[in-house]
Amino acid sequence: MKIWKDIDYEYGRTVFSIQYAERKALFEGLSIWKDEKYQKLQGTYPVIFLSFASIKGESYESAREGIIQVIIDLYAKHRFLLQGDSLNQQEKAYFDYVNPDMSDIVAAMSLHRLSICMYRYYGKRVLILLDEYDTPMQEAYVNGYWEELVSFTRLLFNSTFKTNPYMEQGLMTGITRISKESVFSDLNNLKVITTTSNKYGTAFGFTEQEVIRALHEYGLEHRMTDVKEWYDGFVFGK
Repeated sequence: MKIWKDIDYEYGRTVFSIQYAERKALFEGLSIWKDEKYQKLQGTYPVIFLSFASIKGESYESAREGIIQVIIDLYAKHRFLLQGDSLNQQEKAYFDYVNPDMSDIVAAMSLHRLSICMYRYYGKRVLILLDEYDTPMQEAYVNGYWEELVSFTRLLFNSTFKTNPYMEQGLMTGITRISKESVFSDLNNLKVITTTSNKYGTAFGFTEQEVIRALHEYGLEHRMTDVKEWYDGFVFGK
């Protein structure tokens, strides 16, 4: 399976998002479009996508503020959900609760509540894609506010990924291996995929033959030995 071979994570959300249902031309010529199963899936799900890549605070306060801002921006992009009668007044009012001064509880429930709103609007459970979930955690470990951030993040992940009947499936990516301790202690049914996993071994990076073809395309085949010496790559799965 080569879903992500030709498109990056953020671009990949367009494969499933209902908002891109009419943009099938984006995928023509890509590996994913060779599989009829994914052609049928394209544009059929409401998708919540967010990234913690930019959250690199030196204190808990700045890290929390960064996460809050990501959530606020996400709600701003989805204000179209307020149109029409799909949501009741309480669900619409929650958009005003999501602000820079919101409590930990409101923040923790925010993605859960957005899932509800999207389910009401589209009539279908959502896919939740979280990129670089571990960037804030790495900064917390280095800068000494690990326990504070774990406490906040556990609440967020619990309501988003565990106690959320409006989620069809969730995907988290990062460079830190998921474990059942600390921030993930409340989650279940986790499927952990690492560089040692065979399941998606062909979905990442480039094969040696692909590198050779790329060098030929740019007239750099004479640098083949240098490239191999500088960067001989990683092995995914087997």
